[in-house]
Amino acid sequence: QVQLVESGGGLVQAGGSLTLSCATSGRTNDHYPIAWFRQVPGKERKFVAAIGASGATRSYTESVKGRSTISRDNGKRTVYLRMNSLKSEDTAVYYCHADPAFAAVIGGTGEYWGQGTQVTVSP
Repeated sequence: QVQLVESGGGLVQAGGSLTLSCATSGRTNDHYPIAWFRQVPGKERKFVAAIGASGATRSYTESVKGRSTISRDNGKRTVYLRMNSLKSEDTAVYYCHADPAFAAVIGGTGEYWGQGTQVTVSP
């Protein structure tokens, strides 16, 4: 069993930056691939970024590429998503997603989800 706890969301002005954190815990000491998804009311959850277990592999959705960085500190069991040049369309609840398989987290079909953290970008 793996628990995921997101933090770092909040209200930020357009053009600003923030860093989301996903803290992992559980009975296993394995480091899983982690993805960030986001969701707005009435819409499906969408992939934002993912990082492999070692941090060597990273993937981003096109809309955040070049202004976002996903990273991880396995010693702290935490994955980060740094987002710059925020836009109103980045407003969403951001979820952390984990699974032993990288393909599963990319596709949102993995086993573990966090509760989400709200990001609101004001004009």
